[in-house]
Amino acid sequence: MRIGILTGGGDCPGLNAVIRASVIKGITAYKDELIGFTDGWKGMLEGTSVTLDVERCRDILPMGGTIIGSSRTNPFSHQDGPGRVAATFAARDLDAVIAIGGEDTLGVAARLADSVGLQVVGVPKTIDNDIAGTEVTFGFNTAVQTATDAIDRLRTTAESHHRVIVCEVMGRNAGWIAIHSGIAGGAAEILVPEEPFDIGEICERIERRHSRGLFSSVIVIAEGAVPLENDDDVASADHGASRRGSGEPAATDQFGHERLGGISNFLAEQIELRTGIESRVTILGHVQRGGTPTAFDRVLATRFGVEAIEACHDGDFKTMVALQAGKIVRLPIATALSAPKTADLSLIHDVAAAFLG
Repeated sequence: MRIGILTGGGDCPGLNAVIRASVIKGITAYKDELIGFTDGWKGMLEGTSVTLDVERCRDILPMGGTIIGSSRTNPFSHQDGPGRVAATFAARDLDAVIAIGGEDTLGVAARLADSVGLQVVGVPKTIDNDIAGTEVTFGFNTAVQTATDAIDRLRTTAESHHRVIVCEVMGRNAGWIAIHSGIAGGAAEILVPEEPFDIGEICERIERRHSRGLFSSVIVIAEGAVPLENDDDVASADHGASRRGSGEPAATDQFGHERLGGISNFLAEQIELRTGIESRVTILGHVQRGGTPTAFDRVLATRFGVEAIEACHDGDFKTMVALQAGKIVRLPIATALSAPKTADLSLIHDVAAAFLG
């Protein structure tokens, strides 16, 4: 078979492991020809690609990022985008495309399958771990470890200066990274998009910590978290501008997503204003997406890449590979698009509750 591979959306530790597994499995087991379309769906729109062979992919397992590039390009936002993708597919004499990405990348794959008959297999990817149908996505474990390491370091400086430090992690719609890294790092507060937070209650708990002789606190907050609108200060604030760090209109990508980041600044400002306790902010941002993947993510990504090739040879298109009960399975791509997989709040209320505050 001739199979194209693309990586779309934000980069993620483990992307190269998927590419490597698909290429080596396809070539050694089936004598496939594989090409990588550069920069996600943009590569298929413009017909730009590179040859992927065993020699090129042999040593990329521990590398972060993606050797074929990525972007948030949406073919449906371009004039005759679906037709151009179909033309590239035909011109390259392809039998299938493996699309590695999150909800947006997989959503485009499903729409192209319906509109132009693209024969596609999806591989779910996001550090946010919010794709339905799979128990975990590769990249999540690495992001949690990176965030936990940062929290461990922030704790010592918070203790040295008797400060509150607000650590902002990624998580637009789901607080998986915040919850797991917050529990692992012994955070005083964990704030997630699934549950608006009460600034007054947070300040009261911090003051109680100080009254008990705990003069430092690390708060972990997901970038998509928002406060309750329950007092005049909060109600009058522009939280969107606070997240962006300015009053300018929010920038959006081709899928209409607002660029988040900065809610931690608003929270730290309110804590210091209300309690008088010196507060500082650390926004981890893209640090969570970079660097070498953990062993767990390398193994999971490799399993996903091998299964994607098998799905292509079985003609099992418009499916995605997933992890369920320790097994790699195939599901309709539509499963990933049904709704974001939000975080399990019992991890905060039942597991972490005894250690918070």
